[in-house]
Amino acid sequence: MIIANNVNVIRGHDNIFEDLGFDSAEALNLKIRADLMLELRSFISSQGWTQQQAANFFQETQPRISNLMKGDINRFSIDKLINMLGKTGKQIKVEINN
Repeated sequence: MIIANNVNVIRGHDNIFEDLGFDSAEALNLKIRADLMLELRSFISSQGWTQQQAANFFQETQPRISNLMKGDINRFSIDKLINMLGKTGKQIKVEINN
């Protein structure tokens, strides 16, 4: 802990979801989903697509793409997000570190 000008600063975890109080397993799941969602949002934006165009590409509904673009993390599983990313042609690599 660092104290500066009567302000307590506590160094957080590498995963913001742990700082928000989620247990480590759920925090990891949320972090993975958030990272995958950010990658998908970036891809859609880079294409200059409307939500309907993205929905057509991913074979999803426009409201589903809206959920993605709003970051509604609870509506997406890791599997679903990986399947969507697979349609982009991006190579997906899972890496486990100690």
